[in-house]
Amino acid sequence: MAVKQGIWLIHNEASGSNDEAGLARVREHCRARGLPVVDETSFPRDDLPTHQALDAAGIGIAALFAGDGTINAALDALAGWSGKVLVLPGGTMNLLFHRLFGDCEMKEAIDAVAEGSATTCRAAMIESAVGSGYAGVLTGPGTSWNTVREAMRNRDLAGMAREASDALEHTLEGPPVACVEPALGKAEGYPLIQLEPTREGIEITAFHAETTGEYVKQTVALLQHDFRAGPHDVLGREDAVTLRTIGAEELGLLLDGEPVSASGAVTFRLGNAEVDMLTTRPDG
Repeated sequence: MAVKQGIWLIHNEASGSNDEAGLARVREHCRARGLPVVDETSFPRDDLPTHQALDAAGIGIAALFAGDGTINAALDALAGWSGKVLVLPGGTMNLLFHRLFGDCEMKEAIDAVAEGSATTCRAAMIESAVGSGYAGVLTGPGTSWNTVREAMRNRDLAGMAREASDALEHTLEGPPVACVEPALGKAEGYPLIQLEPTREGIEITAFHAETTGEYVKQTVALLQHDFRAGPHDVLGREDAVTLRTIGAEELGLLLDGEPVSASGAVTFRLGNAEVDMLTTRPDG
């Protein structure tokens, strides 16, 4: 059955596709498909809507058109809400959107919701004492490349060159991170470990650079924020994994792209989002 109702649009002006033209395209296509935008939140300038505000406005769908960090904050805020969340590709990588809708375009996802062919799921996510990861978690000295991404986003060429130099040095010389429980991969650790939630468990991928050629390849991959293009090993899938920095107490993390610092070992567990998400791939 086709869906005909208004939606609440949550976006972030600093995200990859959130210029006024991009937002206008979202509003227009939603309106054309019987899903008019009846209210909006520009996060973090505005506070995220509460369950009570959404219900009082008669909203059944909250659309998130933003990058991973804003989506993370919104999903945490919407946990326990009785409505549905529509994740749209408003960032750089859009990992959660593609898990929910595959390789389709944004308009196709909106069409599926409007036509009633989309279903709902409680998407797999990663839980920890320091926060949640819906798209994924990165840890290790290689996470310092996040500062390069921010300089690129701000079109700061001088800052990008400076941050790239510092990030490369930190990646090569910073204390590595290892999987300690279960013990997976190299005991001496890696410069970057990625955790990705899947239905079958947390997929653990370790990135390395052991030759000059691999250093160059990994540097390009990090600069493009496309980690899988660099040399890596998939260590396995687990329901829980504990990571620790070798030779240091601090564990640097990116939770859905947002930097977080932890102390000592941190355990990450597979969980499920606490709000219904619209999807065309409920088993994806």
